[in-house]
This record gives sequence, structure tokens and C-alpha cells, in this order.
Amino acid sequence: MPLLHNGDRFPRLSIRKVGGGTIELPNDLAGAFGVVLIYRGAWCPYCNAQLAAFARAGAKLEEAGVKVVAFSVDDETTTAALAAKHNVRFPLGYGADADAIAAAVGAYVNREPHYLQTTGFVLAPDGAVINAVYSSAAIGRLVPDDVAGLVAYVKSKMSQASAA
Repeated sequence: MPLLHNGDRFPRLSIRKVGGGTIELPNDLAGAFGVVLIYRGAWCPYCNAQLAAFARAGAKLEEAGVKVVAFSVDDETTTAALAAKHNVRFPLGYGADADAIAAAVGAYVNREPHYLQTTGFVLAPDGAVINAVYSSAAIGRLVPDDVAGLVAYVKSKMSQASAA
């Protein structure tokens, strides 16, 4: 299970999306800073808190040029109910193949019941990883304020480099 490191290109993933269609990563985030949230499931209180926080921070993140997607192994009905509960406006994927995702991005997998542990990535506009957060259990995850701060910092460094 290879971990993704800063500078690595995020692998191509296709996840079914609530409401129809698919989330195509990293293509759906291209041209913007991107956040990929892999969450344990709708049953997880920490995941609920994280998704609700990103939903509340939607306008701030959008203003900062950040797109967010999230997914889990949950079914579509469960995922749609979670989106409604927290007023999630960013794309939510469902039915992720835990083993295939783990093989592609290095996420930890809980064996029984079978689900992905919380994993988060911040991507540059070109799809390169600029931060990866791997958790082997319930806690340890990206939070919106940290993402906004990191993106502001990276943008400032990009501006300085282009001015030089």
C-alpha cells in the first residue's frame, strides 16, 4: 500500500456520485486547489463533524479557489441522507471499492466491517499532492481552516516565485 507524498500526482479514480454521474479524480478538481476527503461512513461522528465543517466553510473555500469532494463505501441512499443532513453542496461519492482505493492512494482499511479509514489530500491545481493526511482509526483528519491557510500560504509562495 504505497503512501502518496508531496509532489506525487494524485492517481486517477472514478467514484459514483450521489445524484448521478461520477467523480473523476483528479480531473474534476483540475485548475483549482482540491480537497479529497475519504471518510469512514455516515455512522462515524467524527466524519459527520468533518463533512459538516467543510459544508459550513463552503463559501470561504470557494472564495479561496478550493474545490472539495468526499466519498466512502456507503451506499447512495445513506450518502444522500448524509448530504441532506449537513447541507453538503460539494460532490459526494458512494460505493467506493475500499481495497482498490487503498491500493491507489495508500488509505488504511478496516477489515471487519470493511471500510476505508479517514484519509485526506490537498491537491495543487495540476493534481499534485501538496498535503496528505492518513489516519489509521477514528481521529486525525483535514479541517477547513487548515486547508484555507495552507492554500493561502502556497499561493503566496507562487506569487513570490512569479514576481522574482
